[in-house]
Amino acid sequence: MTKPPTAAQRRVIEAADPATGRLTGSEAQLAGLVRHRLAFRHPRPPHAYFLTPTGHRIREGAQDPPAAEAPGPPPAAPVASGLFAARTGAEPEPSPGAAVRPEARARDVRSAWEGLLEMRRMTNPDGARGRPCAWERTHLVQAAALALEAAGCPPGPDGYRVGETPQPEAVAVRDAAAEGLRACATALEAAGWQVSEHAERPHGTRYLLASPRRN
Repeated sequence: MTKPPTAAQRRVIEAADPATGRLTGSEAQLAGLVRHRLAFRHPRPPHAYFLTPTGHRIREGAQDPPAAEAPGPPPAAPVASGLFAARTGAEPEPSPGAAVRPEARARDVRSAWEGLLEMRRMTNPDGARGRPCAWERTHLVQAAALALEAAGCPPGPDGYRVGETPQPEAVAVRDAAAEGLRACATALEAAGWQVSEHAERPHGTRYLLASPRRN
């Protein structure tokens, strides 16, 4: 087992921003949390520190940190690591023993979404959080899926499915129900995506084409 955080480190963890997990403290305290895999340092200036998923669980009093868990994904790539992946709707159903608790999943989705918004602020030239950034345009399916999951849209056979298209900078979004498709359109537009609805041939099944807005 990894040595538990000290009392001073716990105070730093407990003082973290509850939504983004951003930390404040001395350089020594923050570096210690990174060594314990409870925090990570953002690779871009101002090089802020954020809690990993394990750090979030400790903050919420869920459990002590396991030794083998890797650091969580930084805002610069919120859904690119093996620790977190936005649900595209194409994933197989997890076995009962492997299912993630809904509250834990909601926390991880919220953390990833806040990380993406922070990345928008830091990488868009005008600092806009409401407009997609370059990372989203190179990870279209992951970015769209994260926007949908963060908005509360359900993925899977009875919900949305996000897939690639031959068109540049566009994904296709399908949903089992017309109401669900409209909810997906609303969620993506609110997240800064351009959305249009189309009919597939020859059966006329409705789907969305979505692209990250540039201005």
